[in-house]
Amino acid sequence: MPAETDPVIAELIARLRTGDKAALAELFDKHRDKLRRMVQLRLDHRLAGRVSPSDVLQEAYIDALKRVEHYFDKPDQPFFGWLRLVVGQRLADIHREHLAQKRNAGRDVPIHGGATDSACLAACLLGNLSSPSHAARRNEVYSRLEEALDQMEPMDREVLALRHFEELSNTETASLLEIEPAAASKRYVRALARLKQILESIPGFNEQNSDG
Repeated sequence: MPAETDPVIAELIARLRTGDKAALAELFDKHRDKLRRMVQLRLDHRLAGRVSPSDVLQEAYIDALKRVEHYFDKPDQPFFGWLRLVVGQRLADIHREHLAQKRNAGRDVPIHGGATDSACLAACLLGNLSSPSHAARRNEVYSRLEEALDQMEPMDREVLALRHFEELSNTETASLLEIEPAAASKRYVRALARLKQILESIPGFNEQNSDG
């Protein structure tokens, strides 16, 4: 089966193969929204205000320009998957640069089948829903939510991240995780049910969502 079924994407890749760098810019733009959601979810919340998703994507695009020949070493992979690897590596480098003294091994950015950091999911679920006066309560809810998410199966947590937060299709999710689409769909349904149970079990979560 060809890696790319979209004829527009396939044509751009063909142009890129001939050395047309403008084709890379077009490919990056076509996938930018999905890559931005990836970065918004996985960028450590402690870097808020210091590093923006746009910063990450700009640096990742430069990386892609430098490394595009690596894609053609294994052209059977979906181009989006390759771009995601490039962005994931840039995220990992940014985390190492800014959080060298604060991180731990469990905070590495998952790129394909690794388990999404529970802290990232918890931060995304809570967002900026509470005012400074509610900071203590928010921190308590955050800690309990992170702990509960950490009890999920790693693969289920990753499927949840890809489908629910990055808004990828079931086919894209299955491809990235190298599992069958039916298995990805089953895991997503299970993960959503588990997430619902978790949210209902966290005292104060609904109040967080109702704060203005």
